[in-house]
Amino acid sequence: MGTAERQEALEDGVAARSTGDGEAPARSGAPKAAGFERPRTARAKAEQQEYYRPLWIEEPARRRRLPDPVRTAAVRAVLIIAVTLIQATVAFLCTMAGSWLAFPMVISSVVSTVVATWGALDVWVTRQMWNQRNGVVSEPSSTARALRRERRRAQRQAKATRRAQERIARKGGAGQLSQSHT
Repeated sequence: MGTAERQEALEDGVAARSTGDGEAPARSGAPKAAGFERPRTARAKAEQQEYYRPLWIEEPARRRRLPDPVRTAAVRAVLIIAVTLIQATVAFLCTMAGSWLAFPMVISSVVSTVVATWGALDVWVTRQMWNQRNGVVSEPSSTARALRRERRRAQRQAKATRRAQERIARKGGAGQLSQSHT
């Protein structure tokens, strides 16, 4: 067995172990033994390609994610609306059945409807407040941009004052009447 044949046998053994089906792929120059090798079908190749396909393909989001306070208000509103719908359904069924529970359920459904309306309005108000405070970048007259500018200016001024105080303290002028050490 020559060097080229050993290399080819080694590659066949590695390929057989990596495919996992225990059979070595057919070599182009080797004689085929009858009955020992199964021809690879297009379906087997497709299954092997599917095995290496990624589980999911990431796509960019069509819309940006809601800010946390707005998302919290939206989740709260959805839960309140779901409970309201369940209460209304129970009230309707109790009314149809002629149960004594119908009147209290109708009253609680009316109250729950008012609360659900408040929850939906809360989402809208929270979104508007977030936009005002954190800025709508596309509008040049955004109030948030001016607020951020003022906040940055105040932070720079506070940092400069703090640095000046530290510089005075490093020079040794902090609370000492004299520079002499005895």
